[in-house]
Amino acid sequence: MRLWSIHPKYLDVKGLVALWREGLLAKKVLEGCTRGYANHPQLERFKMYKNPVELINAYLYQVYLEASRRNYKFDLSKIRPIILLGEITITRGQLEFEFMHLLIKLKKRDRKKFGELKNLSTDELEANPVFRVVDGGIEPWERTKKFSITDQNNASNYENRTILP
Repeated sequence: MRLWSIHPKYLDVKGLVALWREGLLAKKVLEGCTRGYANHPQLERFKMYKNPVELINAYLYQVYLEASRRNYKFDLSKIRPIILLGEITITRGQLEFEFMHLLIKLKKRDRKKFGELKNLSTDELEANPVFRVVDGGIEPWERTKKFSITDQNNASNYENRTILP
């Protein structure tokens, strides 16, 4: 499960559809409707909010809005449309980590989207609007075992970013 902190506009079609599907699963978990994934680290930030279900609905509404902008037909009846802006914090380091993770995926599965994003400066990265960006490194709930980023200092071009397997 990956509940991206970066703005959904950066995701390719597969990523956006997967985010919607995984977000709906997260919603079910937060509603107490399923036992699986109850302790998934991606849910920690939602659980810390005063009303986790409200926050996941607002998060998913932003995903829905991006899908609608692209003329995709996501089922709005699956969520409660709520607008919450900057409700919880996310660190700049987390956004950079996720963006690097996304670039790795896009380089393999969507070269066009990769080309659109590879030179984007990490200073320009936007978060899903439910998050307010603050300074800091990778969030403690993130699992970074698959790879680590050794250059988090705003390398503006993908080839200058070092990613270790």
